[in-house]
Amino acid sequence: MGTLEKFDAMLRGGEISTEEALELFNGLEPVNLEFMMGRWRGCEVQTNHLLNHLLEVTGWYGKEFIDGDRVHPLLFLDGNNQVLKVSPNPLVVNLGLRLVGLFPALKQQAMKSVFRSMSWILKTEVSQARVRMMEYRQKVSATMIYDRLPIHDIFRRVDDNTVLGLMDFKGVPQPFFFVLKRDVAGSEQEI
Repeated sequence: MGTLEKFDAMLRGGEISTEEALELFNGLEPVNLEFMMGRWRGCEVQTNHLLNHLLEVTGWYGKEFIDGDRVHPLLFLDGNNQVLKVSPNPLVVNLGLRLVGLFPALKQQAMKSVFRSMSWILKTEVSQARVRMMEYRQKVSATMIYDRLPIHDIFRRVDDNTVLGLMDFKGVPQPFFFVLKRDVAGSEQEI
C-alpha cells in the first residue's frame, strides 16, 4: 500500500497507533515555507493522545500563515460560525492539560466549558507563532514555532492541498498528529 493509500485509510479507519502515524509521517515529503502560506482547516488524527478530541469539541478550525513571522496557530469557530483567532495562553493550556490528566472522563465537556467561557479573553489579532525551516526526524520541513509555548508543529506534504502535522510539545512524550487542508476560500479573505 502506497503512502496516499495509507493516509486515506488512516483518516477513514478511526484510531491508529502513534507508531503507525510516525511511520506515515516519516514517509511523507517535507514542505517549504511558501507552501504553508494561507488559511488551513484542521482535523485531529486519533492516536489515543491525551489531547485527542479536545480541539474538535472546542470548535477548532485550523491555522493561518500570513508570512514567516506572522502565524495564527489556533483558529476556532465562534457561536456564529465565524473564525476566531485565539492566543494559546500558557496558563490556560497548562490548566487544561492538568484538568485532562486529573479527570480524563470529563475532558471533553470540561474543556468545552472552560474554552467557551474564556474565548473572549483569548481572542487576538496579534500573531502568536512563526514558521521556519527546521530539521525533524532527518528531514528539513516547514515548522511552526509557538511564541509562548514549548511547541513545534512540523508539516509534511500529503498532496498539493493537504499536510500531516505533528505537534512536538516539550514535556509531553507522545506526539500529537493532525491534518490540515488548504482553505482556498478562507485564504482569499482579507487578513
